[in-house]
Parts: sequence; C-alpha cells; structure tokens
Amino acid sequence: MDIENNSPACPLCGRIMGRNGSMEEHHLIPKSLKGKETITLHKICHQKIHSVFTERELQRQFNNIETIKKHIEIKKFIKWVSKREPEYYIRNKDTKTVKLKKKEKRRRH
Repeated sequence: MDIENNSPACPLCGRIMGRNGSMEEHHLIPKSLKGKETITLHKICHQKIHSVFTERELQRQFNNIETIKKHIEIKKFIKWVSKREPEYYIRNKDTKTVKLKKKEKRRRH
C-alpha cells in the first residue's frame, strides 16, 4: 500500500494502482488451465507477463509473483516501468490484437 495515497501497489512493479481501467486481473495459473487465484496488476504489467511466458510456463514454473519477478526480462521491465506514471500503458507490438488489425488492413488494400 502507498501510505501517502492510501492506494494499493501493483505486486509486480510496486507503483500505485492507477485509475480509469488501468488495472487487470492476472490468473496465477492460467484460467485455460483451470487456474482460479488472481492478483490485480497494471494492464502493462499484466501484458508483459503474457508476452514473456507461455501458459504452460506460468502453470509449471512462474505461478507466483515472486518467481515472475526473478526472471531477467521482468527485472528489466520493472526497472523501466518504475519510471512511468501509474496510468502509463502502451500495448506490446507483438500482441494478437495488433497482428489482427494489420491483417485486416492488408485485406482492405
């Protein structure tokens, strides 16, 4: 918790939780693999986890926040994102949504 603002901190990056839909629930074991326990993260933190790990990796090895934070790519991300405002969000270019939009755009031309 951020004592000054009485706001919870993101378990991954430690920044205070923002507003306006900048948070998402992360299933520690993916929902598709019958996971039920969730934690609340910034959207960008949640997206980063899913860009680094497969669902099987999350199920078998990276199924708690402490283990996730020890991964080298996540450590670099935390260092980088900790300098951003809590509401900061930029979608990873490798996400399925961006790929689908590009595919649709090509079809139109």
